[in-house]
Amino acid sequence: MNIFQISWKNIINKPLNATLSLVLFALGVGLISLLFLLNQQIEEKFDKNLAGIDLVIGAKGSPLQLILSSMYHIDAPTGNISLKAARPFLNPNHRLIGMAIPISVGDNYKGHRIVGTSPKILELYDSAQVEQGRIWENVFEVVVGKVVAEKLNLPLGAKFYGSHGLIEDVNLAHDDVEAFEVVGILEGNGSVIDQLILTANQTVWAVHDHEMVEDEAESDTTQHHGHGHIADLSIPLTAYPDKDITSLLIKFKSRNFQTLNMPRSINENTDMQAATPAIEINRIYSMIGDGEEALRYLAFIIIFVSGLSIFISLFSSLRERRYELALMRVMGASPFKLFLLIVLEGIILAFVGYLIGILLSHVGMSVFATQMEETYRYSFSAWSFMKEEAYLLFGALAVGLVAAILPAMQASNTDISTTLSEG
Repeated sequence: MNIFQISWKNIINKPLNATLSLVLFALGVGLISLLFLLNQQIEEKFDKNLAGIDLVIGAKGSPLQLILSSMYHIDAPTGNISLKAARPFLNPNHRLIGMAIPISVGDNYKGHRIVGTSPKILELYDSAQVEQGRIWENVFEVVVGKVVAEKLNLPLGAKFYGSHGLIEDVNLAHDDVEAFEVVGILEGNGSVIDQLILTANQTVWAVHDHEMVEDEAESDTTQHHGHGHIADLSIPLTAYPDKDITSLLIKFKSRNFQTLNMPRSINENTDMQAATPAIEINRIYSMIGDGEEALRYLAFIIIFVSGLSIFISLFSSLRERRYELALMRVMGASPFKLFLLIVLEGIILAFVGYLIGILLSHVGMSVFATQMEETYRYSFSAWSFMKEEAYLLFGALAVGLVAAILPAMQASNTDISTTLSEG
């Protein structure tokens, strides 16, 4: 029987002590690993979906809510703004604004948001490309994200009815208007756009003001909104000053003193609100960071207590094993071998506790990912492994080693004659 087998036999000989040490160690390691996983993936989602957007303009309210609803699509909008008020920012010749993307939200299909916007929105998200089909050219035509197409089984040509609001409710289905038709499916790129159903802003208006579209289809004496027909997508949005949108996503041509002052000017001089994504996301990181730090301290305390438990378990077991250790010395085992035997027990306990902790953390992440997907339609990976988990292994083994050092030294200093004479 080699030294590893002897160490393992000694551990399982005291199952209650070993179980207590393993549970504590696994909880500490698991909590730290789960924090690593959550922190990495949440930051990745937030950073990827910043999409180079410099400013979001919307209705007055919480700036953080405006950012979350317009960019991340995980909150309710603060309200709507009129195109009359937003028209200056949609001017293609604006000297400060390089791109202004209108956003209209308010409906969903099976929990996935239907977003009225401009095809230019694809340029924001790593130049997202249409994998199948084409971009919408008429009202009620939609382009769906990769995840939406796969989860909801929406191939090209599929038709469906949206529901009012941002939460799935079949009782609120807009089945009294024309059905949406899928004309394009996007390539997956891991951004929020994978989770969305995109269409023209005019489509969103048409769903909620369908009588006008019906009138246009039935008669040459069509009803007008602003200066053009709502069904004609070639007419710019600024031709509909009496219509509303939810928000504008703004990219500046360059950053200078004037762009820095634009948010304050909008907030002070208009009925709209301007929010800077970078500032609001840093605020989220700050809030998350405080909670994460507290949990991390708790995890370190648990690991310290588990290390102490390993130490006490090994130290107390030495009294019962003194005769056994003395016999091993008589049979030729060196003091170093006894030292190594006890150290190996501490390392084995730490290693097994680490493995259980890592398993618990990924199972916990799997549960969290399922909840996030059901609630916000965001996908998280539960079984991706990080380099930090390898560092955590070295830390765990170090704790096991330190906890075993003192008992190991005592074992190596076993007095053979005294111990055997005492029986």
